[in-house]
Amino acid sequence: MDDKGWICLKFCTRLRGTSLFQSRIMQGLVAPVPLAAVLKGQSKATKERVLCGQQRSLSATTNFLRRKVRPALRKARCTAAEGDENGNGNGNGTAEKKPKVLASYDEGDEASPAFELKPEYVKPDTPILDQINYPADMKKLKISDLIQLSADIRADLVSTISQTGGHFGSALGVVELTVALHHVFDTPEDKIIFDVGHQCYPHKILTGRRSRMSTIRQGGGLSGFTKRKESVYDCFGAGHSSTSISAAQGMAVAFELDGKKDRTAIAVIGDGAITGGMAYEAMNMAGYEDTNMIVVLNDNGQVSLPTIGDSVRQEPVGALSRNVSAFNVSVAKTFGTKQYRTLRENVKSFSKALPTPAQSFLKHFEEYTRTSLSGENGAMFFEELGMYYVGPVDGHDMEVLVPLLKSLKNNDGTKAKGPVLLHVITDKGRGFNPAMAADDKMHGVGKFDPLTGVQFKSSGGPPSYTSVFADALIAEANEDPKIMAITAAMGGGTGVGKFAKVHPDKARDVGIAEQHAVTFAAGLAAEGYKPFCAIYSTFLQRGYDQIVHDVALQNLPVRFAMDRAGLVGADGSTHVGAFDIPYLCCLPNMVVAAPSDELELMNIVATAAAYDDGPFAFRYPRGNGIGLDLPAKGKELPIGLGRTIQKGSKIAILSLGTRMTECQGAARLIEDVSGISPTIADARWAKPMDTILIKELVANHDYLVTVEEGSNGGFGSYVATYLCEEQLIGGKSNLTFKAFTLPDVFQDQAAQFEQYNDAGLNGPQIAEACLKLMGVECGAEFCEAVLNAKGSGPTLPAAPEIA
Repeated sequence: MDDKGWICLKFCTRLRGTSLFQSRIMQGLVAPVPLAAVLKGQSKATKERVLCGQQRSLSATTNFLRRKVRPALRKARCTAAEGDENGNGNGNGTAEKKPKVLASYDEGDEASPAFELKPEYVKPDTPILDQINYPADMKKLKISDLIQLSADIRADLVSTISQTGGHFGSALGVVELTVALHHVFDTPEDKIIFDVGHQCYPHKILTGRRSRMSTIRQGGGLSGFTKRKESVYDCFGAGHSSTSISAAQGMAVAFELDGKKDRTAIAVIGDGAITGGMAYEAMNMAGYEDTNMIVVLNDNGQVSLPTIGDSVRQEPVGALSRNVSAFNVSVAKTFGTKQYRTLRENVKSFSKALPTPAQSFLKHFEEYTRTSLSGENGAMFFEELGMYYVGPVDGHDMEVLVPLLKSLKNNDGTKAKGPVLLHVITDKGRGFNPAMAADDKMHGVGKFDPLTGVQFKSSGGPPSYTSVFADALIAEANEDPKIMAITAAMGGGTGVGKFAKVHPDKARDVGIAEQHAVTFAAGLAAEGYKPFCAIYSTFLQRGYDQIVHDVALQNLPVRFAMDRAGLVGADGSTHVGAFDIPYLCCLPNMVVAAPSDELELMNIVATAAAYDDGPFAFRYPRGNGIGLDLPAKGKELPIGLGRTIQKGSKIAILSLGTRMTECQGAARLIEDVSGISPTIADARWAKPMDTILIKELVANHDYLVTVEEGSNGGFGSYVATYLCEEQLIGGKSNLTFKAFTLPDVFQDQAAQFEQYNDAGLNGPQIAEACLKLMGVECGAEFCEAVLNAKGSGPTLPAAPEIA
């Protein structure tokens, strides 16, 4: 056999009930097996069936390979260890690495078939998982079975997410913890909240949704986050972070009020989510009220993502100790028992009879002793908030997790009460070597090769709006030393990471703390700097009071770059950027812009950099531009001045934002059907509006429509208000007005063109509505085309992009 005579095959060697293949999959390994050795001694017909793929089914081929692979694998290992007569193998007991190439066949005097067989990934067996449909099926499993179940889930995740894409690294890291929680607690009566919800993939697999995992983040399929309407096991939705402890406390208080003392509320919060201030507000109240609840701090040391970029790596924000020793585990087991906690409560009750200084001394002495023994310096902080700290423990050690969770379970009416924080250390990307080796631990992925982890990405095409923003800001910062870029744990998603590689001293990542990001930017602006606060539209909602009070009220020139405006595809309703136009345009002093293409975005960035008279916000969507040639630097635009793209008659289409290409497509359809050539105008500015342009459109047309990728109450509403105030509609005016906006619903995940179809904002839908507005019959063929439309302009890619 030469180097081409190797192929990656599935094998299933049972060792104390553990699949060797699955354990190797967990390590990111696949054994290369010499194909000729497997087929040796088989008939020519059998060989040809296997090699030519003419077995009746994949399972038949798989079963044959299972029967033959064990001796072949053993022989291959011996050959590699000792070195064969051709010198293959290194002779030191370890096999030489063979390249993963096309397999070939060459043995004896038999003619080799003229073909090449690519090594195919075969989904591993999942013997325990196949028996689990719901958490109740797990209750009688032994620890060894739970370990095997975790291996099964991890293998299932690799197999499934490699075909769908999605949040991957976080799911791999939380497998054992999820299994242990569902084994110990009685869901759905007990409540488990995952924060952020993208950790929930193993949870979905264990709660009756395994068969639908291939639909995750797709139209009509499973959400990529927990979702109440999807399953009774999803007790609380969490697409935004830092909310779980508040929700869990609310549920725990409800349990107490309803007399359900045997119920438990558990918040599983990541070390990224716990950087949000809301988490500490909740812990403070839980400690004050002594609420019975459990907070599991899932500390993977990643804080969601390496947020600034490879060249400017910084220590994770908010991560605690990563050291777990046997002594730590022993201490955690001791202090986590109900016996110790009951004793502690009894001492607390006794100490109430003592003078206040004595009470304080006993309390702090116990806390100091316990947290010192735990080896976790940050533990005292949680204790001061009123949380009973336990940990740190290995979040992948089932023999530690299960007994510890059982001891914390609130089901026996003991005096061991109050909020508990269990600190578990996990590895993001656990069990898949490509993920463990990646800087972002394969946090969010497209489709990928399950053997190598190599992601399948489309090549070429125009740059994304995010990339164009980053390049435009870099160009401005090259000339202006006062420009700063700020992000809230989304350096990659917002382009600030790209900016930071060029201007590391001008970029700041504040963690998942949008409120702080806004006021931090306000402080910079107060001292003469030009901060660009780059935050997704949906996440900027979290800093709204700061926008109002700290920025707009003081008229400070903070620039808000709102990425992911409009519909976002696979991330669904939790990430839609629908509401920023209404919630910003209503604020005095605020300027709000929406570029229609990537060149306009560059110009808007340049305009924002030059504007120092107050706050300035601009929005742009997820996805790629339309392919325009871009200059090295944008040019400043006059604020409040729109532009006419195409002059026509009878009907005017006034577009705000990147639906412009769809409006142009709609205009072509309208002309094809009716002979009427519409006027097309680019508003550019939601505030201040170009009232001169609006008056001109009203004066020369019978119909005026506005188009925006935002909710009702936005640009169209402001135009309608202006028309009424100026008496340009109604009364003696013959003008007919219509506003195209996103519908008044939370749209679920789907490909973006499907979402915009549902919203009626693709070109064919706009054209049909305009024709009906003018009383023009469309015809059955046109209506059928509208139903099947995927947009008339360049559509955004359907592949999921992870936030």
